[in-house]
Amino acid sequence: MNWTKTIALAITGASGAQYGLRLIDYLIRHNCKIYLMISTAADVVIKTETDITLPEGFEAKQAALNALYKPKKGQLILLDKTDWFAPVASGSSHANAMVICPASGGTLSAVATGASNNLIERAADVALKERRPLIMVPREAPYSQIHLENMLKLTKMGAVIIPASPGLYHDPKTIDDLIDFIVARIVSQLGIEQTLTPYWGEDDNG
Repeated sequence: MNWTKTIALAITGASGAQYGLRLIDYLIRHNCKIYLMISTAADVVIKTETDITLPEGFEAKQAALNALYKPKKGQLILLDKTDWFAPVASGSSHANAMVICPASGGTLSAVATGASNNLIERAADVALKERRPLIMVPREAPYSQIHLENMLKLTKMGAVIIPASPGLYHDPKTIDDLIDFIVARIVSQLGIEQTLTPYWGEDDNG
């Protein structure tokens, strides 16, 4: 299959699971292949913040995601956090970029220090060492000095930090509009045309 891009996507245990879930939907519809990682804490957040409850068990969870997003064969691949043989664990993989959305404070810290204690952290480490785009979407308020120093450190390494802080100048009417604002910024950074919000200075008709 000739995919538009191959994206490693991690959803971690910060509030804002809706951003990551909406991003999956957008990437699927724009013919991107996704290597998906969902942390244990993210499972809890998804259940708490959305009407989605992902089942226990790896195969059951993959089946539930397939039913939800209806990807093409091989388009959405769920990875276990301890699968060190997963493609994203190596620099020889063909993932074009990685997104961590949302990114918890703990994940920011682990990636900034190269901890690599699980597949999410290792995949981010790979993106940095291979000089591939790494986009992290923290959802925390207020930021502590620790958060700010980690974000600065990551930015100096080449990562892009997109805080989950939607703008209001596009006159949002719903929560989905606010979510789409951030997802639009993410896909633009990935080099994928976004059709979620008007570009600045353009109306809905372009």
